[in-house]
Amino acid sequence: MKTKKQTTLYLVQSAIIAALYVAVNYSQELFLPFISTVGPVQFRLSELLCTLAVFTPAAIPGLTVGCLLSNIVSVGVLPLDMVLGTMATFLAAVCAYRLRSLTLRGLPLLSLSMPVIFNAVIIGLELEIFFIEGAFTLTGFCLQAGLVALGEFGVCLVLGIPFYFILKKLPVFRN
Repeated sequence: MKTKKQTTLYLVQSAIIAALYVAVNYSQELFLPFISTVGPVQFRLSELLCTLAVFTPAAIPGLTVGCLLSNIVSVGVLPLDMVLGTMATFLAAVCAYRLRSLTLRGLPLLSLSMPVIFNAVIIGLELEIFFIEGAFTLTGFCLQAGLVALGEFGVCLVLGIPFYFILKKLPVFRN
């Protein structure tokens, strides 16, 4: 059973992660409007924080709430995307946390890949079904999923791997 202190720490960590997610996303939209945070190829820098799911379970609610709040305040995000995007982030965070011990030469590549996979499938389906005119096609879905995965790959793996090593060196994240 968790103590009151452990529960409070968990809630505070989750709230900080959610606030960071929103702040990074909002700052990107404000100061880097040429880097898209919506659409098929998203390069949402706040997704870099998904790396935290490798280190703490508090990242699961933190990332989920942060994504939901970011989607609520983002220009161009529709209610459907608020639900599906948040669901993709939640599922990715849960799987990333659970798979954190599976490593390749000490690197949790599978965990870091979870946002790429879940967003590609869920947001790719959303785009193909609801935003592309005409009937659903597997080719269209693969194209949409690939475009979503491209942006997620850039943030979660290209930037995420160095970020993981930076976090790993911090005393708060050492095991």
